[in-house]
Amino acid sequence: MVTASFRFYAELNNFLPPAQRQRRVAHACSRDASVKHMIEALGVPHTEVDLILVDGAPVDFSHRLHDRESVSVYPCFTAIDTAALPRLRPLPPERFIADAHLGQLAKNLRMLGFDVLYRNDYSDATVARISAEQDRIVLTRDRDLLIRKEIIYGCYLHAISCDAQIAEVFGRFNLAPLARAFSRCLSCNGVLRTVEKAAVEHRVPQHSRQFYERFYECQDCAQVYWEGSHVERMRLRVARMLGTADAEE
Repeated sequence: MVTASFRFYAELNNFLPPAQRQRRVAHACSRDASVKHMIEALGVPHTEVDLILVDGAPVDFSHRLHDRESVSVYPCFTAIDTAALPRLRPLPPERFIADAHLGQLAKNLRMLGFDVLYRNDYSDATVARISAEQDRIVLTRDRDLLIRKEIIYGCYLHAISCDAQIAEVFGRFNLAPLARAFSRCLSCNGVLRTVEKAAVEHRVPQHSRQFYERFYECQDCAQVYWEGSHVERMRLRVARMLGTADAEE
């Protein structure tokens, strides 16, 4: 056995027992244990870590721990430039998969134009497999899911409310410049395309045929959308999610 001391920073402390938060703690490690193995053994998913320093020098997940090493573990940064530091993983893709408990978040991210897979019967194993096969970021509040070894990209959501979760995802992955509201199907995640009214009017309620002229169809499931009275409310919600609406509206 070897002994290494660990100090976790910022929100990574949320994963630790209260007595171990905001302080350096010595832990016994198996000889030749990797720093990734120990970080996850202490309760922190590797997907939430963006920088590891051992005795002040940056290392990657494969670093093998030695006796008396001092390990500092940092979360994903938003305020400082880490371009000169070694990356623990490739840059994340701009597509997601949400676990079975995050249906509302998935729907709202689709409303904002993001590629988000979701089904309420996804098992953890299915989420992990799809994430690995399609290079998707796993969105979840399940720490154990993110520790699965096949998952490369993930985001543990500390917030409970959907609006706060959206803010977390946007802040972590800098998504605001990439938003393309109303470009995806809310039901299946397919891309919407403009269609002629005549091509879809037989699938539209009579009232909507009478009052609206702009129609869209999902390329995957063929669901038809139109700019009805509800769209103005949706636009206001989109503005609030993007932080562009007056807070008093």
